[in-house]
Amino acid sequence: MSTQLSDKLVIAISSRALFNLGDSHRVFEEQGLEAFAAYQIDHENDVLEKGDAFPLVQKFLQINQRLEEPRVEVILLSRNSADTGLRVFNSIEHYGLDITRAAFCNGESPWRYIAPFGCHLFLSSDGSDVRGALERGVAAATLVAGSSHERDDETLRFAFDGDAVIFSDEAEQIFKRDGLAAFAAAERASAQQPLGGGPFKGFLEALQQLQAEFAAESCPIRTALVTARSAPAHERVIRTLRAWNIRIDESVFLGGLPKGEFLRAFGADVFFDDQPAHCASAAEHVATGHVPHGVANEPVS
Repeated sequence: MSTQLSDKLVIAISSRALFNLGDSHRVFEEQGLEAFAAYQIDHENDVLEKGDAFPLVQKFLQINQRLEEPRVEVILLSRNSADTGLRVFNSIEHYGLDITRAAFCNGESPWRYIAPFGCHLFLSSDGSDVRGALERGVAAATLVAGSSHERDDETLRFAFDGDAVIFSDEAEQIFKRDGLAAFAAAERASAQQPLGGGPFKGFLEALQQLQAEFAAESCPIRTALVTARSAPAHERVIRTLRAWNIRIDESVFLGGLPKGEFLRAFGADVFFDDQPAHCASAAEHVATGHVPHGVANEPVS
C-alpha cells in the first residue's frame, strides 16, 4: 500500500453519499445513537444499496486500471464509529471497491481529516460538514437526493456551473444586487479581466493534470461547463479559463434555460451548482452536488 498521497487525486466521501443509509439514518433520527448502533451491528452482514455517489466513485477508481501507477484514491469520512462502520466496509468489499483508508468519527464532523488526507474534493449528505470543508478551502458539495442513474458509458463526466463554483461570485453579486442588464454591462466591460477563482478551481486544475496523462482520444475523464450565462457574458468566462490554462471539454451557455436536459445529454455523472433551485431541478436528471458558497447561499435579511 502506498504511503504517499501527494501524487494522487483524492476524493473524500461520506458513507451516506456512497451507500443508501436511509433506513439506519431514520433509526438514528427517531430513536437515537444507541438504537442506530444496535441496528447497524444487527445488520452488519446485510449489503447496503448503492447511494447517489456510488457510480461516480466506481468510475473514478477504475481510472487506476488504465495507469501503471495508481493516481486516484477515495477516502471514506464518516460520522459512524468504527464499530458501526463495519457494515460500510463489508459493503465496500462486496462491491469490489478499492477503498482502504477511512476516518470514523463517532458522531463528530469528519471534515478535520480532509487536509491530513490531502483531499481535493469532499462529497457528503451533511450540509454542515460540507460548509466546514469549503471554509477551509476544499472543494465540497452536498449531494442532493434525486434521480441519479448508472450509465453504461465508462467515461467519467464532471459538469460544473461557473459563477460561485469554478469562478468567484463577483459577477453573481452584481446580478443579485442590480439585475441582468447591469450584470451583462459589467461583464462586457470586464471581458478582458479574468474572474477570481471559486471553490472548485483547484479541483478542476487537479482533474486536468490527471486528464493530461491520457491521449485526448482515450481519456476516461470529460468535463463540461454548464452555465446560465449567454453572450456577451460568455467572453469573460472563455478568457478566464484561457488565463488559467485550464481546458474544459464542453461549454454550454444556456441563457437561463433549465439545465437538466442538457446535463442528461452530456451524460454527467455529477453536476455541481451553487444555487439550490438549480440543484433541485438538475437532480431530477443527474446526480447533483450543491455547493453552499457565494451570495446565492447567504441568509436573506
